[in-house]
Amino acid sequence: MLRFIPGLMDKGSPVSLLFTKEKGEASSLLFCELIQKARYGESFLARAQGCKVGAYVLGETMTSPEDYYFDSGRYKNRQAAKRAVSSLHRLENRKSSIKIAPYSGGDFDILILFLKPERAMRLIQAYSWARGELVEIRTGGIASVCGDCTAYTMKGMMGISLGCKGSRKHTGYADEEVVVGIPFGIAGEIEEALGKIPGTFE
Repeated sequence: MLRFIPGLMDKGSPVSLLFTKEKGEASSLLFCELIQKARYGESFLARAQGCKVGAYVLGETMTSPEDYYFDSGRYKNRQAAKRAVSSLHRLENRKSSIKIAPYSGGDFDILILFLKPERAMRLIQAYSWARGELVEIRTGGIASVCGDCTAYTMKGMMGISLGCKGSRKHTGYADEEVVVGIPFGIAGEIEEALGKIPGTFE
């Protein structure tokens, strides 16, 4: 049971994501909306969700969101939109459903947290404590919860994102919060480190 990692959040609970072969439902809610609802106590078993970008990133479809990004004015031209899509972190051909629930000590593949910058800094310091390695942040300000903090994190690395237009618009997490994804494989050492590293203002 993790104690220090959940304690970094000011509001709600970390969200546990577990990929499972159980048959889930198709939800009309966006993936980031499901995450935000789970933060405050709801649980879901989803095989699909309502975001076109999320569907591509989470391996529900092969349909590229290039046209969506270009038509919405996010990029100067279609070439830029295509390049942005090609840089997205994504899962390919996912067959599983995702259990999305507030963390309660059970199994998970990924934990999603919403943190103020100082708390995110401590998480980075905890990651670096054992090996001295840096955390790389690769984001284009798009597909934050689904791409930066879920698909990327499934590669075994911590994902940190400043958010994206869609997740901030539709889920309402605070302007001062950043999104972090922690894979199960490194959660234990981060938890240990948080109990050992000095506090920010000590």
